[in-house]
Amino acid sequence: QGQLVESGGGLVQAGGSLRLSCADSERTFSNYIMGWFRQAPGKEREFVAAISRSGISTYYADSVKGRFTISRDNAKNTVYLQMNSLKPEDTAVYYCAADRGVFFSRSLADRSTYDYWGQGTQVTVSS
Repeated sequence: QGQLVESGGGLVQAGGSLRLSCADSERTFSNYIMGWFRQAPGKEREFVAAISRSGISTYYADSVKGRFTISRDNAKNTVYLQMNSLKPEDTAVYYCAADRGVFFSRSLADRSTYDYWGQGTQVTVSS
């Protein structure tokens, strides 16, 4: 079913910024709602942000609201996560995911909503 490939992770100091990218190699990208999740060591995978197929609607976890911005470029088959004012607690492996559903709702915070996942990219924020 093709790959979602994340990039842009790395090591950054607290207060810094990173931009993650997720490229979709095979799907008709604009037909999918896209989301970002993260998983810290010893913790469950948690929702970060989601964006509608057109890019008009977005939805964020409270923990990142005002600091992170999700966006997409359907011409490039890519979704982005701009992360500003990073904190040590943002340290995690970040995953992008694709949902072939049509409804943009709070169910997008549930990882079971998504049909395809990338392999993840590590983000480490030092204090």
